[in-house]
Amino acid sequence: MENNNLIIRKAEKKDIPRIGELLGQVNRIHHDIRPDLFKIGRKYSESDLEEIINDPERPVFCAIDAKSGALVGYCMTELTKTDDAIRTKMKTIYIDDLCVDEKCRGKHAGSALYEAVADFGRQNGFYNVTLHVWEGNDKAKAFYEAMGMKTMYTCLEEIL
Repeated sequence: MENNNLIIRKAEKKDIPRIGELLGQVNRIHHDIRPDLFKIGRKYSESDLEEIINDPERPVFCAIDAKSGALVGYCMTELTKTDDAIRTKMKTIYIDDLCVDEKCRGKHAGSALYEAVADFGRQNGFYNVTLHVWEGNDKAKAFYEAMGMKTMYTCLEEIL
């Protein structure tokens, strides 16, 4: 898929170091919002990322700047199925992470990644796209709402 000087494609092994760098940006946002829950570090090691990229149930999409060839963002997903006694049978695409390099934000790479995931879902018979946004991550919440997402449920907590 190509969109406004961006190429959206599935992740490849050569993308792992750059995805790792961007994972650090995501971690920093979460740490700044909830330092009681998130340490400084990285969610996945390089070997974890290689395993994820090779897993057909966890497609990873990359946004590549068409001019420079630089990876400017990624979206990690998980494909899930629901079929139990009380819920409707359906296939869901869960967005585990979506990150655009902080230096490249505002140039529509995030929306191109999101649309690529949604298109993948439509083409493969998925019912919906879901994700979690941490309270306090107002920019992410506003972005996903602008993409058309709505609150599905709310998770509450009491810190003891």
